[in-house]
Amino acid sequence: MKKTVILGATTNSSRYAYIAAQRLTSHGHEIVPVGIKTGEVFGKDILNLREKPEITDVDTVTLYIGPQNQPEWYDYILSLKPKRIIFNPGTENPELEKMAQENGIEVQLGCTLVMLSVGNY
Repeated sequence: MKKTVILGATTNSSRYAYIAAQRLTSHGHEIVPVGIKTGEVFGKDILNLREKPEITDVDTVTLYIGPQNQPEWYDYILSLKPKRIIFNPGTENPELEKMAQENGIEVQLGCTLVMLSVGNY
């Protein structure tokens, strides 16, 4: 299964990042929730984004941070060396997309929840 960093993780059950954590877990994917809020989702502590936690063997970063808040984290996101970054609706960012592609990272514009539901995650 695919080790997935959920960037913008939250304990708020009405947020898409939370729902993604639940669905990824139920599909058997290892999640690594990272965000600016503390707490736990589906048995995993939310790692503090401000501390830029080191995470290895990342398959996917799924973004739940708006483009206006992404520049501060560009270097960190790229340092995770994921195979792909999923830009969920509302997180699209041509600048980061280009940087990712220049670093050999696949870019997908889409919804993690939809991808899971149709079986092409």
